[in-house]
Order: sequence, then C-alpha cells, then structure tokens
Amino acid sequence: MADGDALLELAVSIAREAGEMLLAKRPARPEVLATKSSPTDVVTALDRAAEELIRARIRQARPQDAILGEEGGETPGLSGPSGAGSTPGLSGVDRVKWVVDPIDGTVNFLYGLPDWAVSIAVEVDGEIVAGVVHNVPRGEIFTAVRGGGAWLAGERLRCNTGVPLAQALVATGFGYGAERRRVQAEVLAQVVPGVRDIRRGGSCAVDLCSVAAGRVDAYYERGTNYWDWAAAGLIAAEAGARFAGLNGKPANPELTLSAAPGLFEELHDLLAPLDPERG
Repeated sequence: MADGDALLELAVSIAREAGEMLLAKRPARPEVLATKSSPTDVVTALDRAAEELIRARIRQARPQDAILGEEGGETPGLSGPSGAGSTPGLSGVDRVKWVVDPIDGTVNFLYGLPDWAVSIAVEVDGEIVAGVVHNVPRGEIFTAVRGGGAWLAGERLRCNTGVPLAQALVATGFGYGAERRRVQAEVLAQVVPGVRDIRRGGSCAVDLCSVAAGRVDAYYERGTNYWDWAAAGLIAAEAGARFAGLNGKPANPELTLSAAPGLFEELHDLLAPLDPERG
C-alpha cells in the first residue's frame, strides 16, 4: 500500500512553497487573467503560476503519478495505460493521482481578504489518502492522512459534537451564476431561522477545515468541485465530521455537506425538502 505519511510530507512541502510564492508575488490588486463560468468567476495569472509550480514539483518527485488541477485539467503519469503508473514504494496495482487547487478562494485572494488556500490531495486507487490545506494569509497548514486524524500546528483536530441545529453556526457559499444565486438565497432564507447564524468565508477548503477545527459547526454548499474539497473533506472526516452529499450520495458538485454525526442529519433533513440542488 502507498505510504500516506510520505505522500503528505511531499504535499505539505509543495503547498508551503506555492504559498510562499503567492505571497511574495501577489500585487496590491492581482491581474485577472480570464473568467470561467461567469464574469465574476475569475482566474488570476498567479492561479496558473501556482499550479504550474505545484505540477513541476510533483513531476520532479514522482513522475509516474497523474495530476488533476483546477486550471490545467487532468494529465496522466509517465507510464501506465490509464494515468499514473507504478511508483517506487508502491505495489504494482497502486495508481496515484494528485488533486490540486492552487488558490481556493480566488476572489478573496483578488481582494486581499485573509481566507484563501493552496489545497493538495493525493488519491491512491481512487481513494483520497492524504491532504493538505494551506491557509496562506493566516499561516495555517491543516493536514490529514486517512486513519491518522486531522492536524493543525501539532494539535489533533476534533469537530464540535453535541450541537443541536438551532445552536449551530453554519458556513456556506454561493455560486457565480445569477440564477443559481437566486435559488441559493431562497434556500438560505429557509435555513437562517433554524440555526444560530450563517458564515460566508469564501473558500470551500477553508470552511471545511473550520468544521474540522470547531470554528463552525457545519457547512453546506452547492457548486463546489472535487479539487475544492478533496483535501479538506478528508481533513473534516478525520476530525470526526460526516462529509457527504444529499440522500446518501457522496459529496458532489450538486451539494456538499459536513458536520458532526447528529447535526449532519438534522441539517440534511432541513435542506433536502428545499431542493437545494435545483438551479
């Protein structure tokens, strides 16, 4: 089996380097290089530069591995018919893929807000085994290895437990399209009366790490992608939270939901009749 600790060590090193580069090169107002799904969904030149750096470091250390990045898409490893080939230290059937979001929270990055992160996860045979989320402005590095717990600055993380829905601080986010935002506002209007309060941080990865660290009690959002939560979902799960979609589905772009057992089910049952996946 793959050595999750060794994979995590490399991921942390790369995430640190990418974060240092982004801090050093970030101008007062970064250049918007392009937009994606809408005029408000931006890509900066530094998104692409950070992903290029991350890809280069992975290729130097582990050229056999596949890489999926938000900006560059998926590229196979150097051997094997379907992606990553055999890697020294792994069994012949192991296939390793790195899942990279060079800046999760690009709008926060653009505006100089303090919650954006470099996120790197590592899959082995389709299962995420290690992940790091580097909240660069705050200097925080959240990590997890499957079965080994979630950690921040040497402290093991535990999500908040025993919190009823009415007392839960819930993080969420919004999409970029106008129609989707309208639906999300309708859903939120039904959620707000049933919880303590809502927080909107602007980074899926950071929000999930906040669940892990007990800074919020729960999180839900429609429209996130695999690279947004690949690492942070593992971190939340290793901190004791449930991490999934609606109605027994795994986490997916239609809806991602995380909270401690008990609260997860309460929030799920509040959301499900509102049809939050529409729009």
